[in-house]
This record gives sequence, C-alpha cells and structure tokens, in this order.
Amino acid sequence: QVQLVESGGGLVQAGDSLRLSCAVSGRTISRSTMGWFRQAPGKEREFVAAISGSDDSTYYADSVKGRFTISRDNAKNTMYLQMNSLKPEDTAVYYCAARNGFALRPTRYDYNYWGQGTQVTVSS
Repeated sequence: QVQLVESGGGLVQAGDSLRLSCAVSGRTISRSTMGWFRQAPGKEREFVAAISGSDDSTYYADSVKGRFTISRDNAKNTMYLQMNSLKPEDTAVYYCAARNGFALRPTRYDYNYWGQGTQVTVSS
C-alpha cells in the first residue's frame, strides 16, 4: 500500500521560507516521478512542481519558478519542496503526489497517489 504523508506547513509572513516534506512508504521514490500541487479555497488544485523518476529533471509552474525548489532524498524516501520568498497568493493546502509513469506531467489527473495535504498560510 502506497502512502504519502506531508508535513512542514504553517503560518508565515510574506518573504519568509518554508520547507515541506513528503514521506513515502510502499513505493521507492528514486524510480518515481513525484509532484507537488496546491489548492486554495474556492480554486482548482493546481500544479506546483515535479521531479522525474528517470533523470531527476524538474519542472515548475511559472508562478513559483525561481522561488521554489523540488528535491528528494532517496535514502529517506522523502521528497521536499523548499519555498522561498513566499507571497500571500501562495496560501493553499499543499499536496504531494506520485505517478506510475516517468514523464513529467503538470496535471493532477496524471498522478495516481496522493497525500492528505498540509496547510501553508502566508500573511501580508
């Protein structure tokens, strides 16, 4: 059984940083394409970042490019999202996800496994 558990969310001020973690069990992340998504109240769940299971290449939404960094620690079977220069519009529930294919995909329908989410709130 595949389980993904996010942690690291919280309440911060604009300009601050946070690092989210996604601990994975039942699946080896070194061979998995993984992603981060977020969902703000009243909005659709949107893509944030992804990291390929085949070559560690990464892909970011334009809204976070240059501020967020996705990475993983294979020894810990854990994925991370380093978020710098946070803005109020980054406020959302953040979800980690894993997909069965290797290709980097920015749509939620391409991901097969999901965590329960962690709240990030950025005050102005």
